[in-house]
Amino acid sequence: MLGIKKLDIFIAKQFGLLFVATFFICQFVLMMQFLWRYIDDLIGKGLTMDVLAQFFWYMALMLVPQAFPLAILLSSLITYGNLGESSELTAIKSAGISLLQSMRSIIIIVILITGVSVFFQEKIGPDANKNLTQLLVSMKQKSPELEIPEGVFYDGIPNTNLYVQKKDLTTGKLYGMMIYRQSGSYEDQAIILADSGMIQSTAEKKHLLLTLWSGEWFENIKQQDMVKSAEVPYRRETFAYKQILLDFDGEFNLADAASLSGNAKAKSSKQILHDLDSIRIANDSVGHRFYWEARQYCMAEPRLTHDDSLRMAVTLDQGKIPNVDSIFSSLSGDVRREVTKAAARQAQTTLADVSMKAEMAKYNFRQERMHEIELIGKYTLALSCIIFFFIGAPLGAIIRKGGLGLPVIISVLVFIVYYIFDNSGYRMARDDNWTVWFGKGISMMVLTPLAVFFTYKANNDSTVFNMDAYRLLFRRMLGLRMKRNIVAKEVIINDPDYSADSLQLADINTEIDTYSQEHHLLRWPNPIKVFFRPGDDRQIIDISERLETVIDDLSNSRDKQTLHLLNQYPVLATHAHTRPFRQRWLNALTGIILPLGIFFYIRMLRFRVRLYKDLKTIEKTSNAIIDVTKSSNEITNND
Repeated sequence: MLGIKKLDIFIAKQFGLLFVATFFICQFVLMMQFLWRYIDDLIGKGLTMDVLAQFFWYMALMLVPQAFPLAILLSSLITYGNLGESSELTAIKSAGISLLQSMRSIIIIVILITGVSVFFQEKIGPDANKNLTQLLVSMKQKSPELEIPEGVFYDGIPNTNLYVQKKDLTTGKLYGMMIYRQSGSYEDQAIILADSGMIQSTAEKKHLLLTLWSGEWFENIKQQDMVKSAEVPYRRETFAYKQILLDFDGEFNLADAASLSGNAKAKSSKQILHDLDSIRIANDSVGHRFYWEARQYCMAEPRLTHDDSLRMAVTLDQGKIPNVDSIFSSLSGDVRREVTKAAARQAQTTLADVSMKAEMAKYNFRQERMHEIELIGKYTLALSCIIFFFIGAPLGAIIRKGGLGLPVIISVLVFIVYYIFDNSGYRMARDDNWTVWFGKGISMMVLTPLAVFFTYKANNDSTVFNMDAYRLLFRRMLGLRMKRNIVAKEVIINDPDYSADSLQLADINTEIDTYSQEHHLLRWPNPIKVFFRPGDDRQIIDISERLETVIDDLSNSRDKQTLHLLNQYPVLATHAHTRPFRQRWLNALTGIILPLGIFFYIRMLRFRVRLYKDLKTIEKTSNAIIDVTKSSNEITNND
């Protein structure tokens, strides 16, 4: 027991040191990836060092749970890769300690790290995420001249909507500008068109200086004694150069945190569950309200009376279908215009109402899904620490390579697979294409079987990356032929018995003739017998075994012609021409799955044709060897 405890301490130290180092590496990589997404919000904004320090601090705290799984994967892979490369893992197994027993100290550490991940996501992560989001929103509101996009209306300036067709990043000039200003009511608004312009912040950071070239200014004229009218007077001005001063506080001010209260990432599990109940109740209330309004709308519409219904039924029984167009054309011109206008207004109102309600319902249900995604994501991200360990440690024991070379490549590949499935599942669940549980759990569904497979293989010392085994399996699945390679031996202990071998080959040829008459290899076999009835072709197995015995004996020959003929013997596939697999249940399953069954049935037909040709080749080659053997014996007897 003392030796095992020392081993646990030794492996725990190896893993702990590597985990600390790889954690900071992974944290740095994730921070750089996150920073790259928001680099435009930081550069050129004149942000002070304390604001940037807060940004990096909250970003680091938010990314800690995401760095844990990747650090565990890399550190566990390097740990067991180093143990395997230095043959320490071999010594551990030779002492009677299995791989899982050697992992138990690290398993305890990984479980503790998983608990720390949950704690971070429950206590520290929500506040860090809220503060980071607040900083990002505040940064976007600072120096808006750097944020103006191309081809989209920008509303970051108070009381102003700005459209820019093209931007010159070198000179800062804006081209194809369209500006909508509205400081009060409808009567107090202006539209400005300009070929080009520039926006700059003033020195006191309280205003924006808008410089325009070659444009027009349309502005409503607001009159105190203006009588209410459908027409509002306006003035038009054409200018070649003009400067406008816009009110804007360019100093860095934190956004109101109350506006970020709907962010699910800024909540703990308890808060999410509480708000989730409220969101569901609100969604149900809105749904019932929409249903009640629809019923009220239908009840407000005129209904057919009983006499009208009877009259309509009699008309339909007589085969007379009322023509709506004829009824409409029978109306007078004024009535038709009024009916058309009323129908158009009603359709537009209904369409706008339905669109508004659809967008509102879509937003509400999206909020519900986002809270569910974040709630499940807190635990799937923590559980990924354990899954990644049972992938990394067995892989390290299998590949037996330490350092930062191959382990880093494997870790990146595994993490890319995890990221693709996790991100795809998140997007599909967010857009309501998949259920939330399936979307957030698909990455675990993919990686858990891999973890079980690698752990089983490593614990049983199985070869996972044996390329020869996979190459052989691939050749068998596609029916690729294996060629013989018999060469002359330098030392021969026993010469072949040519007479006995010739008799054996003659008997094999006779058996092949009998087999060919009894079995019709070029006919299509019954699929029921192929997939649902057991049985091997014992006659072919016997022919193959006897032939291999003769070939093994004749391979001791010194005659080059005999050795050349031996290499012409094909390697017989003794099972593939009767059924796809040797296991009965696997054959039945293959036959039930129709596309797979068709593939293996065609493959079996190919093997039957190949067996037919191989038997002909065996007969021809055996006759040639028999002739060579007789000639050699006659020359020997004459001598």
